[in-house]
Parts: sequence; structure tokens; C-alpha cells
Amino acid sequence: MITNIRLQHFRSYDDASFEFENTVNIIVGPNASGKTNLLESILMVAQGNSFRAQPADMIASGRPWARIDADIQSVHRIVKIENQPPIVKKSFQIDGKDYQRLGSRQQIPLVLFEPNHLLMLSGSPERRRLFADELIGQITPGYGTTVRAYRRSLAQRNKLLKSGQPDDQLFVWDLRLSQLGSQMVVARQTLSQQLNQQLSDVYSSLVKKPTKLTIAYSYSGDPANYASLLLKKLAKDHQLDQQRGFTGAGPHREDLIFTLNDQALSSTASRGENRTALLALKIIELQLIESARQQKPLLLLDDVFSELDGSRRKTLTQLMRDHQTFITTTDADIIATDFAQHAHVVPMG
Repeated sequence: MITNIRLQHFRSYDDASFEFENTVNIIVGPNASGKTNLLESILMVAQGNSFRAQPADMIASGRPWARIDADIQSVHRIVKIENQPPIVKKSFQIDGKDYQRLGSRQQIPLVLFEPNHLLMLSGSPERRRLFADELIGQITPGYGTTVRAYRRSLAQRNKLLKSGQPDDQLFVWDLRLSQLGSQMVVARQTLSQQLNQQLSDVYSSLVKKPTKLTIAYSYSGDPANYASLLLKKLAKDHQLDQQRGFTGAGPHREDLIFTLNDQALSSTASRGENRTALLALKIIELQLIESARQQKPLLLLDDVFSELDGSRRKTLTQLMRDHQTFITTTDADIIATDFAQHAHVVPMG
């Protein structure tokens, strides 16, 4: 659990400290009072990244650096963000040991539920790919490294495409993308299977009637053949990719497709059905992470509680009972009335 956090030159904070309880922590205040900034700092210190911005945006205006100090599970953590033109450097310290990046062993598992997630099911495929890759990264050691290596290789190949390099130079990156892409496809298909084991049941329990909610990965072939097939596709499309200046095939172009009662969720679902499907996903995400990490994840909810109706709020409330939770809201009464247990209020300016 996180017991306290101190923010220096972070976003809207010059120097501020907050204490938390191992229960539901309600961060309440008017708009633009720094609620989401505080939630973002918790994510940064726990996982080393933000859900909405680049490191440069986290440094308070006119300041050369930002710092976050926190005590998590009785271990002191420090995040430093320093403006060192032309780059912004991010570094970490855990119990006195320095890190340039937080790997899966150093990350604190968590589940984030924020307003933009409501666009995940009906929005662009990129949102669904990001959801899958971030979740897999929390339950599969080394997957984050694979994704980063794939993105670097993809950027290098695209750079060569735009410069008109010959096929023999592209082949090296074709091979690399095929190898890494195969690993990603195996992991994404495995996640799809894990989600499908529970999706319909969890969704049905939320709406109180039998409903079929499924997910399918857009590549339906045998993952064992993916590397060779992608390699052939990339080689075949060299000229086409050079004309358009980007790589047209691979995991970065694929999708996770949700269907509700055999109809595409993205085109037929109502706003309420989308919210319920997302809540079902978050419930399963919480379970998968806890099972894989043998540790209860933190639960971060950014201004989404009021988006849910009474029955959905009740379901979410039940989930919170066993997890340290952080909720941002402009109206504490909306949330406080839903809790039978003690809730710790963190007032903002």
C-alpha cells in the first residue's frame, strides 16, 4: 500500500504532501484543483509512466525538474524528472537503488479506470492494442521489453522506407519485426482466450440477464506460423511500403474485436452497454493481475464513478473493499453514500 506521497514541482504542485489509508481514498475537489495530477503521480511512482502525457509535461512551468517521493509497502521510492535539453531525463530510486526504468519486478501492480477508457471499445484499434499490451505487461514478465523492441524496430524500418533504402537493408528489420511480432501475437491471443473464459459471465452478472460478450484477436491463424508469414508479407510489400512511407503489416496494425450477442460492439452498443463491457473488463483485469502477481493491485479511478449507474457503482464498491483504492471526484457525497466501510477523504484546494 501507499502510505504517503510528496510532490515537488510536479504539474500544478510546488511542494505538497498527502497521506493515504489502506482503504478507499476519495480525492475530492473542484475542477482544476490537481486531483488527476495526484492520481498521475501515484501511477508514476508505482509503474514509472503516465496515462496521459510525456515526462516534459509533468514538470511545473518554469521549473527545471520535478520529484515524487512515496512510501510503498514500507519502501521509499523516488521519481526524478529532469529537463536536460534537448532531452528530458526520467530516473527512479527504490530503497536506495537506482533504476533508469521500472521493470516488472519493480512495478507495483495496479488497475486504472479513467474517462478515456470509455472510448476504448468504440474508438480506434490503437486504444485496444494499448489496453492489451499494458495488461499483458503486468502479467507476463518480459513482455514490455518485447513491445519496446518491436516499436524501436518498426521506427527504424519506417525511417529506411522513407529514405528509399534497398531491399537488402530492409530485410534485417523485416526479420526482426517478424520475430518480435510473433511473440506479441502469441501473448495477445492468449490474453483473448483468458478474457473469453469470464467475459460473458461477468457481463451477465452486471446486467442481471444472460448476455454473450466475446473478444477475438484479428489474426486468427496459427501463431506458430506468424513469423514466417509476416516475413513474406513484409518482403512482398517493400515497394508498397516505400510508396506510403510506413509498414503496413504487423501487430501494430491488428485489432481486438469485441462482439455483444454476436454483433460488433463498436458499431451497435449503446453508451450503457459500452460502460458495462468496460467495467467487466476491469473486473477481470483486476483478477488476472492479482493471480499472476500474487499481490492485490492498487485501484485508480479518475472521475468515472459518476459515469456508472447505481448497480454498477455497487459492483465497483464491492471490488474496492479488498484493494487500496484512489478515486477522484468533484462531489464526495456521490461516492461516500455508496460505502459501508470507512473511506478516507483527501481534500484538494
